[in-house]
Amino acid sequence: MLSRMLVQVTFPLAAANVMNQAARMVMAIVGPVLAVELGLSAVELGVLAASLFAAYAATQLPLGVALDAFGARRVQTALMLLTAIGFATFALSSDFAWLALARIILGIGISAGLMAVIKAHADWYERSRVAHVTGIATALGSLGSALTTTPVQAMLPAIGWRGVFWGLCLLALAAAAWIFLSVPDKPRVPGPARTLRSDIALSGRILASRTFWRVAPAVATLSMFNFAYLGLWAGPWLRDVAGLDGPARAGVLFVYTFAMVAGSMLAGSAASRANAAGLPPFIVPIVALTGMVVLQAGLMLQPSQPPVVLALWLAIAVFGAGGPVGYIALCQMFPPEQTGRVSTAVNTLTLGFAFLVQAAIGWILDLWPRTASGGWDPDGYSWALALSAGLQALAVMAMATAQRRRH
Repeated sequence: MLSRMLVQVTFPLAAANVMNQAARMVMAIVGPVLAVELGLSAVELGVLAASLFAAYAATQLPLGVALDAFGARRVQTALMLLTAIGFATFALSSDFAWLALARIILGIGISAGLMAVIKAHADWYERSRVAHVTGIATALGSLGSALTTTPVQAMLPAIGWRGVFWGLCLLALAAAAWIFLSVPDKPRVPGPARTLRSDIALSGRILASRTFWRVAPAVATLSMFNFAYLGLWAGPWLRDVAGLDGPARAGVLFVYTFAMVAGSMLAGSAASRANAAGLPPFIVPIVALTGMVVLQAGLMLQPSQPPVVLALWLAIAVFGAGGPVGYIALCQMFPPEQTGRVSTAVNTLTLGFAFLVQAAIGWILDLWPRTASGGWDPDGYSWALALSAGLQALAVMAMATAQRRRH
């Protein structure tokens, strides 16, 4: 039964999450190329990358209603078709305005990546298995980041960044077809017929819940770093601080994505084991956040030795992969039929934080003069890291306090 559901539900939706990760990650590789080819500033590059997160965040609350009402199959099929349109628009763009529009379309298209997985798993798996199978799906989804690191770097000289986006367009179309043909419609829930007004009213009650607000902002910061850095600024950091060339940067990010795969599997397994042992549900997210704060302090020291740089970024990948476990722990504090709305509500916060932090990094970097090579000053990166590390340190304290109150 488990293997059948993995093939029928988890793997197709994980393919959509591959496209989610690819759309976010590809800017870390093509961003420096676009900055040179189109003359984009750090602020423009930051806004271009952050446009995806703004659209992604704006879509989350109505997406939660749609997932609970129509199920993952219908919603994710439609959104993957929109993702294909976004990739095609980016490939055809020639200036900042059109590129930004394409990123907005992509933000809407990939908006259900992890949320559809969580919703489908809540519908089709036992509660005790949800964290484990979601860890598997997240690990598979992380391969989207691998797809857009070394492979993209290798293909850039031959097909250019436009060819890369046409290839991603075809993959998004394939994911839409797989989901439509494989994933079953959501199970019917007995009871009175749902209405749009009641769905919206329930979303309002979730957003007004003290339970939600005691934990959700802290959970949101755990995935914030990967959104902000892996989505754009990791590549420039590796160039300007560590002094790595294009192939070396792509190599680090390629290995980073496989560390995320391992981290996702470890976090999901650890959360399931913690649940079975009766440990607090947020113990894994608290450990992950604490590790992220310590590791960012290491990056602030501006290491340039390749082994140290690689070790820090791989450790960040492992600890940063604990975000979905926090989502699941929060969702399980609410009834299963509300999973779509709760998960998208906390994802709205995550994406909002990512948008603000990603744009703020560009603003901070532009406070220093550009270097002779056209990059940004390493001190600017350290101050930007201090911002994200400070936010996550506050999140550790907030989550630990909420955990003590709950028990």
